[in-house]
Amino acid sequence: MAEPAGSHRRSLYKQVGSPHWKEAFRQGCLARMRNSRDRLLNKYRQAGGSMPGGALNTLLVQEVMEEEWNSFQSVPNCPEDLAQLGLSIDLAVLENIQQELTDEEQSMISEYEKSLQFDEKHLSITLAEWEANSLICPSPELTEQKLRACLEGSVNDHSAHCPRTPAFSVTDGTEEKPSLLMTCLACDTWAVIL
Repeated sequence: MAEPAGSHRRSLYKQVGSPHWKEAFRQGCLARMRNSRDRLLNKYRQAGGSMPGGALNTLLVQEVMEEEWNSFQSVPNCPEDLAQLGLSIDLAVLENIQQELTDEEQSMISEYEKSLQFDEKHLSITLAEWEANSLICPSPELTEQKLRACLEGSVNDHSAHCPRTPAFSVTDGTEEKPSLLMTCLACDTWAVIL
């Protein structure tokens, strides 16, 4: 028996409007947002660390939703006429997904800001302790200001890509002079400070 002329079209509407489709799109957007953490934080840093009225958030949310939409359309089982069916998709569902992504961005930025505050507080405490207990350094070319600049630069470079606090240690000077190392187990990074 032949299918009625409009049944193929109706099946496309049904597929696009199904809860399974909406949930798959929502999960894809959230996964894409979490994977875009570096991109978000880079935009946040470029903006100077503050965005009035959430202008940055809306921009990245829009990008993520568009990327996921384009990816969704390229799936083999996705209807070819999906772009034409855009008007039939429940706008409230898309707005809910957009709000959820905006909340996720705010959470990422908040976590990053807390990490920065912790690093700054930790650095301030360390510097205050050094000021209270003057350094005695056997190397006349290494001043306290140079050491402070090396430490601040290393901590700032590390904080640009990792929210965790690095650890510092001194190596044994078996073959050469002892060295000051900065390590971070979270991002598997280490650097020789001195």
